[in-house]
Amino acid sequence: MSGETPAAPTRRVLLKLSGEALVGQSGYGIDPEVLDYVACEIVAAVADIPDAPRIELGIVVGGGNIFRGLSASARGTDRATADYMGMLATVMNAVALSDALEKHGVVTRVLSAIEMSQLAEPYIRRRAMRHLEKGRVCIFAAGTGNPFFTTDTAAALRAMEVGAEVLLKGTKVAGVYDKDPAKHADARRYHRVSFTEALEKDLRVMDATAFALCRDNDLPIVVFDMTESGSIRRVVRGADIGTMITTSAQETRFAEV
Repeated sequence: MSGETPAAPTRRVLLKLSGEALVGQSGYGIDPEVLDYVACEIVAAVADIPDAPRIELGIVVGGGNIFRGLSASARGTDRATADYMGMLATVMNAVALSDALEKHGVVTRVLSAIEMSQLAEPYIRRRAMRHLEKGRVCIFAAGTGNPFFTTDTAAALRAMEVGAEVLLKGTKVAGVYDKDPAKHADARRYHRVSFTEALEKDLRVMDATAFALCRDNDLPIVVFDMTESGSIRRVVRGADIGTMITTSAQETRFAEV
């Protein structure tokens, strides 16, 4: 219809954060200063910029800073029980991150795959998409709601369900390397690599289930260093940083030194 204002362009992305991203010097739990730092980085990433696409951001945060289901299982806890306990840890992190973001004026919604109405909304796909359309940051908690699946898999699943154009995985290194950079000084970082080659070289970008979901549904993955100030804003805005894994990569490219 003539005279209508065109819809503002948007970019919908899913950010996967490990629980360890919220840990301070103690190595356990949630450090308030670190939590606030991460929140400020996210606030900058979703801030409106004139003539730039509006960001619709979903976040999946792990729970390894509080409880690791797989580790507990190895020590004798029933695996399903341990995984459910790990899911509860992700809810704690999600609620903490939501509170930190809200203090900076960002409207959030925590959506949990395990129903707990006093803390979070139940995860419903159409509701999540509506929240994103309204500019609310959606924090997806409790993994997939099922044991034996990691938060990597939850991130891949939620990204596809809400129609994200890319899955961003924040880590403590600059991307994906051909060997462990902590052990090998000559390790080289990939700039772009295909899903096929990542599998062939066993690069372990994400767990196998999450990786297969992204590959089979042509969802690009970007692995980047979230500890670098401003990196979340840059990668959310589409900056060419870290390592991109995609179906269409024609050849492996290493980052320039």
